[in-house]
Amino acid sequence: MPDRAAVKAYLLDLQARIVARLEAFDGKPFRTDSWTRPAGGGGLTRLIEEGNFFERGGCNFSHVMGEGLPPSATAARPELAGRSYEAMGVSLVLHPRNPYCPTVHMNVRFFIASAPGKDDVWWFGGGMDLTPYYPFEEDVRHFHATCKAAVLPWGEAEYQRLKDWCDRYFFLKHRNEPRGVGGLFFDDHGADGQVDFDTAFAMTRSVGDAFLPAYLPIIERRQGTAYGERERDFQAYRRGRYVEFNLVFDRGTLFGLQSGGRTESILMSMPPIVKWRYDWQPEPGSPEELLYTDYLVHRDWA
Repeated sequence: MPDRAAVKAYLLDLQARIVARLEAFDGKPFRTDSWTRPAGGGGLTRLIEEGNFFERGGCNFSHVMGEGLPPSATAARPELAGRSYEAMGVSLVLHPRNPYCPTVHMNVRFFIASAPGKDDVWWFGGGMDLTPYYPFEEDVRHFHATCKAAVLPWGEAEYQRLKDWCDRYFFLKHRNEPRGVGGLFFDDHGADGQVDFDTAFAMTRSVGDAFLPAYLPIIERRQGTAYGERERDFQAYRRGRYVEFNLVFDRGTLFGLQSGGRTESILMSMPPIVKWRYDWQPEPGSPEELLYTDYLVHRDWA
């Protein structure tokens, strides 16, 4: 049987550890909001806005339950429709002010779907991905190498599967372009009964624990890089892709909204300043074009 209490304790500890390190880096405390959900459950939202380094960011814990899984959770598994559910997880998105410092996303989560007279179906999901604006190859390679090290105890093939899954998942089909440079992504881990709870939980913990060593060295290196209006303008334009993906494709966002989740917490992932332009193209040979030609492509970074 899955140990719900152990998962919840780990997730709360992970949130606390990450926020403590980010507060120490930024120098400004995160706001803390504890909330409850009328349909069942609640959570703890930790948010920073107009920090010394982070323009906006959040690290949320949620633990919710309800009757009837929403469409985002049953689209690929219609046999679970109508089941009651319990879901808990930590979800993080950070938007630095400096365009030379990438946006980052991390999420680890656990679901149980139940129905009278039937065995519970449980699974883990999660991962992390990097969305740079003016990338540095050493930063991207470091991020991917740390992701690989987190999953390698379960085999090279498992790492490659999760890396490729991330590339496919964080892809804007209507733009025919990746959201960023990828990382790791997995879902439904354990649902088919091929992986036991302890093994699935261990890999999920390894991914969650890898976030700080994957991301902090990058922003520590780049936080002092000088930038101007041009770089901020391009950052705002590229942030538009982030918004498009989260509102159209992201399973976590859709699940939260469709299940009656707390909107303020769900949409904390949105960047504070965003721009859209009609049919914009980067100048040939420009640093902006380099992002498209050398980084928003499928590569074996690790």
